Amino acid sequence: MRRLFPFALAGTALVLLAAVALPTVPVGHVSDLFKETRTGRYQVLVFSKTTGFRHNSIPSGIAMIERLAQNNDFDVVASEDATLFNDDDLAEFEAVIFLSTTGNILNDEQQDAFERYIQGGGGFAGIHAATDTEYDWPWYGELVGTYFESHPPGTPTATIKVADQVHPSTAHLPKEWERTDEWYNFRENPRGKVHVLMTLDEDTYSGGTDGHDHPIAWCRPFNGGRSWYTGGGHTSASFSEPDFERHVLGGIEYAAGFNDGDCSATLSESYEVKVLEDDLGNPMMMDIASDGRIFIAERRGQVRIHTPSTGITETVGTVDVYSEQENGLLGLALDPNFDDTQWIYLFYSPPGSRAVQNVSRFTMNGDMLDLGSEELILEIENQREECCHSGGALYFHDATGELYIATGDDTNPFTSSGFGPMDERPGRAAWDAQRTSGNTQDLRGKIMRIKPEPEGGYSIPEGNLFTDPAEGRPEIYAMGSRNPFRISVDQERGWLYWGEVGPDAQQNSSTRGPRGYDEWNQARSAGNYGWPYCLADNKSYRDFDFGEERSGSTFDCANLVNDSPNNTGAAQLPPARPAMVWYPYAQSDEFPVLGT
Repeated sequence: MRRLFPFALAGTALVLLAAVALPTVPVGHVSDLFKETRTGRYQVLVFSKTTGFRHNSIPSGIAMIERLAQNNDFDVVASEDATLFNDDDLAEFEAVIFLSTTGNILNDEQQDAFERYIQGGGGFAGIHAATDTEYDWPWYGELVGTYFESHPPGTPTATIKVADQVHPSTAHLPKEWERTDEWYNFRENPRGKVHVLMTLDEDTYSGGTDGHDHPIAWCRPFNGGRSWYTGGGHTSASFSEPDFERHVLGGIEYAAGFNDGDCSATLSESYEVKVLEDDLGNPMMMDIASDGRIFIAERRGQVRIHTPSTGITETVGTVDVYSEQENGLLGLALDPNFDDTQWIYLFYSPPGSRAVQNVSRFTMNGDMLDLGSEELILEIENQREECCHSGGALYFHDATGELYIATGDDTNPFTSSGFGPMDERPGRAAWDAQRTSGNTQDLRGKIMRIKPEPEGGYSIPEGNLFTDPAEGRPEIYAMGSRNPFRISVDQERGWLYWGEVGPDAQQNSSTRGPRGYDEWNQARSAGNYGWPYCLADNKSYRDFDFGEERSGSTFDCANLVNDSPNNTGAAQLPPARPAMVWYPYAQSDEFPVLGT
């Protein structure tokens, strides 16, 4: 009689064996057959047992892996027989692939054997519902990275951001990969425990709950072995996509140890903290030269250089500054062509009777700052009677030579009860951020974008917020900021990012407006970000009469009008843009990963 092997076989050589009569092989000794039938460079087990939801795409996934095996010289055994999880049989596989497994699929002894297999150097690759498996087995949760939580209905099209373009499973992919699948939300963000290969852009589909950082594929060295996971693979069509096939192939070959991949970069334990210098006075900003030297600005005016090769930090020049309130030497940036020009840009508050902030260019003369080489680039109005919010960040977009300059609203926030500071009473201008952040003719509470010219001065790049100088200062790129203390520019796309420390109100007020929110902002183009009228996702304050302590109407974030007597710019302002990320003192409903 014809006897079938007690589990399904697949692969070039193994399919032929599955089609003929085979002797009954006692479970626990099938490893002998695996040895006899191996023809490729390595052998993998595709395990697709389910005790929960069963994906119709499993046969398509097995067929794809069979094709990959035929074309890439490895062998495949496809099975749903959990008794294979014993020491002898697992030893014949370089990797085990959990293909949309669900529920509890291994007993205690089988789990123990699988743990020993990984600890002995084995590999694991998980596809799609592998995260919907073995919730009561903590070791497996660490192996796979995290557990499935939910998914939006259907199979929407979404954009994947490919973070690692070197790993064998993602090296062939574009930086933004658009595809259709069932997109999992996870119980916990695995970042810090795993090396994230790709993330989902939740702005490109509906139903994502993991926020701005939504890993969807990752890998890690784990417990002596290797682990790789991809959230794709719900649909049968996935397994006929060439890019997805190569993605899975790279994951299998990494897990099997036949294609190197550095999976350590975003693992917390992969970082070593080394203190370069602990004897600094109010260090404010730094930049790094191509030779590794670290340039540091200290608020009292010192410019220092740390040289890694010697471990020595030296003061190379001291700029004379006014350092009361939050002023002083606040920003530093090296010229994009620093190796040739030796130019260094500083944002500082000069002493004297005039309350201004300077953005100046200096020249390095060897390892010393040439104080006599100062070339004033931009002067910014300031007030020195009241604290706070001086800003002071500098950042270059290297490819274009454009310099971004961040300034705070230069406004006292302490008599506004933690809400928007808009005190319009006579003599209270320093308590009114409408005169700065909301003023199109004032450079405070802004992020400027200019292009310093080699001969001195600067030009205005195309695309800033105001093209008519009568309407607003042409240097302004983003307005409506409270204190954009540190900024960053995506060097490839030119997008601007910054953080805003929000006001202090811890509860919403029916008479004043929303509680305080910190923000992370992104500007892909010039715009107004709302302060002091709106914050967070365009939550608006109410117009408040500080003298009468009487509330007026709520500001319209889409139609902002600055009618403050302290405003010297346009009355009609550009509409406010919402923040990219916003979070209060309390737990954030929108971004729970941020905690409190």
